[in-house]
Amino acid sequence: MSLGQIIRKKREQMNLTLDEVGSSVGFSKPYLSTIETGKVKNPPSDELLTKLERILEFEPGLLLHIAHMQRIPPDIRQQYESAEAENQKLRSFIKNLIDAKPNTKQFGSLLAKSRLDTEKAEAPLAAGRLVPVINKVSAGYPSDFNDLDYPVGVADDYVRCPDLHDPSSFAVRVVGDSMEPKFREGDIVVFSPAAEVHNGDDCFIRFAMPHETTFKRVFFEPDDRVRLQPRNEKYSPIMVDGKRIDGLYRAIIKYEKL
Repeated sequence: MSLGQIIRKKREQMNLTLDEVGSSVGFSKPYLSTIETGKVKNPPSDELLTKLERILEFEPGLLLHIAHMQRIPPDIRQQYESAEAENQKLRSFIKNLIDAKPNTKQFGSLLAKSRLDTEKAEAPLAAGRLVPVINKVSAGYPSDFNDLDYPVGVADDYVRCPDLHDPSSFAVRVVGDSMEPKFREGDIVVFSPAAEVHNGDDCFIRFAMPHETTFKRVFFEPDDRVRLQPRNEKYSPIMVDGKRIDGLYRAIIKYEKL
């Protein structure tokens, strides 16, 4: 969502009209409407954003941060967000190290002195996010999968998704032709663990016993079975026991070369 869409969504959740918000912040309804629809030529002032944060009960400084980030040139913003992702990766690594070693009093003391917050919450709401490209996924039969042992939200490569806000979303590069013609080899597909899965959805499927993944349409059959259906008609469907499936994640965005 854009900054304007974030503002509108929160206003509607609070059952406030544009007139009510305009009266509270001292700006006209038409001007606020242009902000929400993204038609305003210049970004809102810090004064207005601060008032909107208070009236719409946003976390103080959140709208200011989103607006300021949008004003940063794309190349500089990419560097900033990549650095923040690396910091998140480091925090997660150290936290996992502490959790795995209970006798870490001395290490914890050194960590406290370093002022590295290992309990930092997920990234705040933003007008779009960088989604990690975690690996390649076979669009044919299940194949070995390695998520590179990265924490959620971290990888070596990223794609920007302006309208996606699921902090656990991830992307993969398609390998194989079994999902053609909709998905071709080399396409990058973004999946959201928060998206509800229905019959016929294109999904990233993670298996247990053994650890494998594939990319297929899913259909839920009787007796807790799942049919994994390729889009390419030259491939046969795969029937699997639902207990083998460790995760189903629906495809929500596709990037392709033109």
